Amino acid sequence: MQPSSIPIPTMTSLATSMRLTHSSLCEVNPDIPKPREDSKATGHTSNSNRQNQAGFTLIEIMAVVVIMGMLMATLAVGIAGQLDNAQRKNAKAQIIRIEQALEFYKLDNRRFPTTDQGLDALINEPSAPPTPRDYNPAGYIKKEAIEDPWGAAFEYRVPGEQNLYTFDIWSLGPDGVEGGDDIQNWDSGE
Repeated sequence: MQPSSIPIPTMTSLATSMRLTHSSLCEVNPDIPKPREDSKATGHTSNSNRQNQAGFTLIEIMAVVVIMGMLMATLAVGIAGQLDNAQRKNAKAQIIRIEQALEFYKLDNRRFPTTDQGLDALINEPSAPPTPRDYNPAGYIKKEAIEDPWGAAFEYRVPGEQNLYTFDIWSLGPDGVEGGDDIQNWDSGE
């Protein structure tokens, strides 16, 4: 078998022919970018060209990370304040719903549940006296509605110390301790 008479192209000759082909395409279509002049036919770039390549130093990256951390901390403080404010508003809205459920209870049974029966009387028919006359079998409110946004049960007292002719409903607030940040259904004079 005779060796093939077709010459095998070397990498240099391939690069040169590709460069010529690319150059000729650039002349026909001006939208195709021309090859860089400092590149050699072998495809290697000079050492000075490597130093001009885009990139970020460790200091630059660390500065960006620190700035982003400061922004996140600023946003977290603002969001935490908004979350607390939203929970307080939610507690006030829940108190209004409980008040409405108690009014419906009174319409059906001609009285509010006693303090001993508590707000659970809005969910389950009380068995302790005074038993309701016409209790709604479906109840008056959902069980999760008698818990404040912090997971504690709302406090209930009838007759109220603040609302003498009806009832008092309040939440102990985020700290769970009576006084200070409580949310209630009476005007605290604030």
